[in-house]
Amino acid sequence: MEEQIDRLADLIVSSRRIIVFTGAGISTESGIPDFRSPGGIWEQYDPAEFTYQRFVSSAETRKQHWQFYRSGILGGEAVQPNPAHYAIAELWRMGKLDCLITQNVDNLHQKAGVPEEKVIELHGNMRWVKCLSCGKRTTMDEVVKRVEEEGLEEPRCEECQGILKPEGVFFGESLPERALKEAIFYSRNCDLFIVIGSTLIVTPAAYMPSYALESGAKLVIINLSSTPLDRQATLLIQGKAGEVMSKVLDRVKERLTHK
Repeated sequence: MEEQIDRLADLIVSSRRIIVFTGAGISTESGIPDFRSPGGIWEQYDPAEFTYQRFVSSAETRKQHWQFYRSGILGGEAVQPNPAHYAIAELWRMGKLDCLITQNVDNLHQKAGVPEEKVIELHGNMRWVKCLSCGKRTTMDEVVKRVEEEGLEEPRCEECQGILKPEGVFFGESLPERALKEAIFYSRNCDLFIVIGSTLIVTPAAYMPSYALESGAKLVIINLSSTPLDRQATLLIQGKAGEVMSKVLDRVKERLTHK
């Protein structure tokens, strides 16, 4: 693995337009379980209950959702970024990151220091809750606190009593149009595309590295399990995101210092 880490450091130093693309695997080291691995969230909860249509049409489904959010399984404000998040933020500060595209909804990249405008969230952000009627936004932590303090099964908008929905993208719901367009643009205009902690199965997010490859970019994949694009990668590193990215960052700094 050390040789692969050296190669990635060299690629980062020599590249001009770098995109980092992250999935749930980068946040497991912060204590947030991923969705599809053994013991993941979809082994504990039925994905069919997490469709937009079910959420909007069924009060019973909404009650199950609020039980889920109240359980703290997604972490909330208490969860902190791990070394992988901080390493990516440091690449930004060093001028080596064009933008970050993420499938995650946990806000940890922003917490680690990547500017809000440089984080493209393809699947929304569970930090926020929005009223489907009047559009009022509230933090998830505030709503969960109200659920606990008032013993609510399903909280409603305090302004208009409308349905409150987290701003994460549910199954059956379209991805945010602007975020998708930006992600495609940056993917097609980079020279190095680094995937960290994604199985590259969930589409259309998983198409982004393919767009980069079509445009001639080099592809690097850092993940514990295999992905459909492993054979097309310039470099494949099977390891924990925090451990790998911390080492990569140290070696990038060494190379830039001695340039």
